[in-house]
Amino acid sequence: MKKLGFLSMIVIAAFAFQGCSSEPKDSKETADSLNETKDTTTNANATGGIAVDENDAKFTTDAAAGGIAEVELSKLALTKTANAEIKAFADMMVTDHGKANADLMAIASAKNITLPTALDETHQKKYDDLAKLTGKDFDKEYVKAMVDGHQKTWDLLDKESKDANDADLKAFAAKTAPVVKGHLDMIKKIQDALK
Repeated sequence: MKKLGFLSMIVIAAFAFQGCSSEPKDSKETADSLNETKDTTTNANATGGIAVDENDAKFTTDAAAGGIAEVELSKLALTKTANAEIKAFADMMVTDHGKANADLMAIASAKNITLPTALDETHQKKYDDLAKLTGKDFDKEYVKAMVDGHQKTWDLLDKESKDANDADLKAFAAKTAPVVKGHLDMIKKIQDALK
């Protein structure tokens, strides 16, 4: 019963945060807002609190937003590209980032961290722009998005693997960073071949 009351408060808080703003928040902004209200330093009794500090919670939502984007943009690529290398890479993104997203979701759930569940505004715009392209134009822009996204994600994971206060998130980042670095190296080679 206590959990039901807690979940009700979270849902009400989400709607309250949405209502306070004249512009709708994207999934990542909503998750960040909910995590701020669950900050154990301010109102843990009312929200159940989160089991990590603010920086680790922010890392978690940033990593989740990036992971969701990698999967969604790659699903789009699987339907739009005729390039066998890009298709193989996109398929690997759906598998690898799908697994990493599930691992991160399990950690977040155990620590009461709310994660985004859909593309954030920036990645949605990128998705919409890519969806309008075809052929080599699509391939070049998808590959560019993958290079940029993987560089940001690798930087984020590398920093968290060194600076995290939470042992589980630190281990997740340390385990995932080399995989993302491998993806980055691979997509850069594909990008060079497209030039």
